[in-house]
Amino acid sequence: MSAPLAERLRPKSLDEYVGQKHIVGKNAVLRRMIDSGHIPSIILWGPPGVGKTTLAYIISNTMKVPFYQLSAVNSGVKDVREVIEKAKNNRFFQTANPILFIDEIHRFSKSQQDSLLQAVETGIITLIGATTENPSFEVIRPLLSRCQVYVLKSLEKNDLEELLNHAILDDVELKKRDIVVEETDALYRFSGGDARKLLNTIELISNAEKDGKLVITDKLVTERLQENPAAYDKGGEMHYDIVSAFIKSIRGSDPDGAIYWLARMVAGGEDPAFIARRLVISAAEDIGLANPNALLLANACFDTLQKIGWPEGRIVLAETTIYLATSPKSNSAYMAIEKALEETNSSGNLPVPLHLRNAPTSLMKDLNYGKDYKYAHSYENNFVIQEFLPKEIKNKRFWDPQNSPSEKKMSERMDKLWNEKKD
Repeated sequence: MSAPLAERLRPKSLDEYVGQKHIVGKNAVLRRMIDSGHIPSIILWGPPGVGKTTLAYIISNTMKVPFYQLSAVNSGVKDVREVIEKAKNNRFFQTANPILFIDEIHRFSKSQQDSLLQAVETGIITLIGATTENPSFEVIRPLLSRCQVYVLKSLEKNDLEELLNHAILDDVELKKRDIVVEETDALYRFSGGDARKLLNTIELISNAEKDGKLVITDKLVTERLQENPAAYDKGGEMHYDIVSAFIKSIRGSDPDGAIYWLARMVAGGEDPAFIARRLVISAAEDIGLANPNALLLANACFDTLQKIGWPEGRIVLAETTIYLATSPKSNSAYMAIEKALEETNSSGNLPVPLHLRNAPTSLMKDLNYGKDYKYAHSYENNFVIQEFLPKEIKNKRFWDPQNSPSEKKMSERMDKLWNEKKD
């Protein structure tokens, strides 16, 4: 049985590599470092299927150094230490450092990332980490400061076209077939800029249409993907459609719909941390001040998921999903910040009123910074009337409370406190 198409076509050199011209194209910064035979530790950040793992292999092959690979999904601190020890023993005088490639490095815990620090800092290894998540949030600061971050982009249409032609004309299996490409819109749309998804789709269609000439049309691609229950893809169009349905079900207070779409994501192999982040966003954007506890629960869900892992984490996601779907809804906080940003864009950088300015130096005090500011805690009920907006917009209102019980209480309290406010 032959290897999958994506594996058969995995490029072995930068000249065969498709996409990411901004970092590995002719005279690009990473390309120059690779060609020189010396690279720093790097983090490759980008969506699935854009060539992060392939690029790590190519770097190792080009530089001709020992290559070690760990997956953050099933490796622990012990595995990291064992690889570092092997790298020490394989280090040769005046040669480039052995490379340790860690796929999905964002799934490494703090202790696992800590175990890499000394080896990276002392040059025992050159670390190449691959992540689909923002490394600023997922990689510990000491490790991130020792790495260069390179952003990989979803493949563009011309990249996908190059890959499609390469597959049909050069693959050992596909070139035996009589394949005609009449339409490509669906093929490129469903791939979502993901090379692996594109090649998997081509292979799926080719295997389903074994007899005679294969004519690739938008209709054929759509039909074959809809028939395939595994067509859910973490980087493709269906990924975004299902996530959209999930969030809209929560927003629409339908726990059954929300749980169904959650199950679709879980069954499709979606990154649990991605789902948890969406729940945090939903709690803030759609439930908001109608039930402030929703944000606390969503955050607790995110933290718990990292502690207990998979598969038990699906229960935590389900509990939070149902809680959010059944909670009262309000987007008043979301609308307030949007209004305030709109005002900021239209009125520009209005000066901070003098009484609200910080006055850490005597010069600033001489300029009346902080003068006449009233410290709220020195007054009855910890409140005193004063102006907190620039004078140009002093009568503007950004927060409009909605009809949930909790916001009615907030609104009533604000009305009581501010009923003496004068223009």
